[in-house]
Amino acid sequence: MFFPSTVLHRHIGGVTNTILRMASSSRPSEEFSMAFVTAPNQEKAKEIAGGLVSGKLAACVNIIPGITSVYEWKGKIETDPEVLMMIKTRTSRIEELTEFVRKNHPYDVCEVITTSIEGGNKPYLDWLAKTVPEK
Repeated sequence: MFFPSTVLHRHIGGVTNTILRMASSSRPSEEFSMAFVTAPNQEKAKEIAGGLVSGKLAACVNIIPGITSVYEWKGKIETDPEVLMMIKTRTSRIEELTEFVRKNHPYDVCEVITTSIEGGNKPYLDWLAKTVPEK
C-alpha cells in the first residue's frame, strides 16, 4: 500500500503525539498532602496544631479524639489512648511540618505519616493553596 509522504507523516506524528501524551500522563506528584500525627492528649494536639497553622505549615488540623493505639515499644506490647491529628498541607511543606512536630512532640519517636490528596472540593483546595504558601 502506498501513502503520500504528508499522510504518512501525519499518521506517524499522530502516533508519536499519542505515545508522548501517554508517557506524560503518568501521575504527577500531588500538590497537597495529609499528614497523620498521634498525640497523647487533646491539649498537646491543640498546641501542635496551633503552631502548624500559625506557622503556615498547615491550613487545617482536625483533632480526632478517642483512638486507642496498640504497638510494640522496647520489646513490650503497649496499649494507649491517644488523639489523632489529620493535617492538610502542601506536599512541598511536609519536611518542615515533620521537623516542627518532632521538635514540639513529647514522644521519643513521634508518628508523622503522609499521603497525597488526589482530589477534592476545588474551593477547599484553592483555600488550602492560598493559606499554605509554596516552599
